[in-house]
Amino acid sequence: MAKSTTTKVGNAIVRTIIYIILYVILSAIVKYIIESLLPSFNIHAVSYESYVQILLALAFGYLIVSGISLIFYYSLLPKYGHPTAAAVRNIMRIIGIGALAASIAGAVAGGAAGVALGGFIGIVIGFASQQVLGQAVAGLFLLVARPFKVNDNVNIVSEDGIVEDVSTLFTTILKADGTRVLIPNNMIIGNKIYLKQTEQQQKPQ
Repeated sequence: MAKSTTTKVGNAIVRTIIYIILYVILSAIVKYIIESLLPSFNIHAVSYESYVQILLALAFGYLIVSGISLIFYYSLLPKYGHPTAAAVRNIMRIIGIGALAASIAGAVAGGAAGVALGGFIGIVIGFASQQVLGQAVAGLFLLVARPFKVNDNVNIVSEDGIVEDVSTLFTTILKADGTRVLIPNNMIIGNKIYLKQTEQQQKPQ
């Protein structure tokens, strides 16, 4: 199992490096074709170069971000299990895609305006993803600290029931009447958590 996970980490690293190399090579080829090769045939497409480069950056940027998030996932999987590793992977993707969008926006504008625009886009993305990212970070804390686990009988934010699942964004509680309650993880952090005994635990020894 450990060997298989190590192999997957190695494969993810190799893929990420290949994506980076391919992006650099293709970007250079596009630049050469548009700025040097096409003008020799009296074809002028320099004004379109930025659009092609943006498409390349978006495509390979997403692949690189996904590759890095997989490295984190497979590195954490043996020690912390799938839920925690998946939470870290999702957080890395959110941060990576936000940074990618901000950097591309800044590069398009260029100069001081690009820095300002990139910063503004970053702030907008930050506010837009604040709720989701906050829930994901809270979910990661719950998965690492483990104040409760699946099948525990709990009272969380006034909801009684059995913990059915703890995911990146929500903790699922199964109530006695069969109702499933999805509680945002950021609501749980900072609130009291009551761990109740099950009927089996309450029986005298």
